[in-house]
Amino acid sequence: MSALIHPTYFPSVAHWVVIAHHQEQLVIESQDNYQKQTYRNRAYIYSPNGKQLLSIPIVHTKSSAHQKYNAVTIEDCYDWKKQHWKSIETAYRTSPYFEFYEDELKPFFKKKHHSLFEMNLESMELIAECMQLEPFTYEFTSDFQPTYDSYLDKRSLVNAKTKHECDFDSYVQVFDDKHGFIPNLSILDLLFNEGPNALSYVLNLDLNQIP
Repeated sequence: MSALIHPTYFPSVAHWVVIAHHQEQLVIESQDNYQKQTYRNRAYIYSPNGKQLLSIPIVHTKSSAHQKYNAVTIEDCYDWKKQHWKSIETAYRTSPYFEFYEDELKPFFKKKHHSLFEMNLESMELIAECMQLEPFTYEFTSDFQPTYDSYLDKRSLVNAKTKHECDFDSYVQVFDDKHGFIPNLSILDLLFNEGPNALSYVLNLDLNQIP
């Protein structure tokens, strides 16, 4: 059965458990309305002060409440990507694999993007390449349906306010001596700390535990 998800900004580990288990049977929701306070425009990393939010500014319109996600544009009145990359460097410069992936990831944060939807897809494709997830293919929904019987519907993973409980195996994080293990951050955290083992990590997690 194919899995259905929303494209998000450097998706969470839980998202990647679903993606890795359905790398040839992945469906992207492309017809929904944009909603605030979701992973559509945010990600969380592990900073020296603990869990840190990376938020993407978007252009708000009069019809934002009913705007299609695939029509949302990114605000570019300031260089927020430069700030995001600086925060990522501060968080992970001393991690085991930051330098290993730095050259692959840094150009993304220098590139201009117009569409939030397309940028999030590109972030997923970039991570799939870093993780050597092959093949990585997907298709899009043609209309919006609140429920599906034909897909494993994991669209709820986009909700940032919902705690997605799962028995995540711990791995060494840069600042875990200060704040302990923080599960289900952006995939960037797992990638920088576990490197080539990141794919094995998500594949070894039980897909049935992902809500």
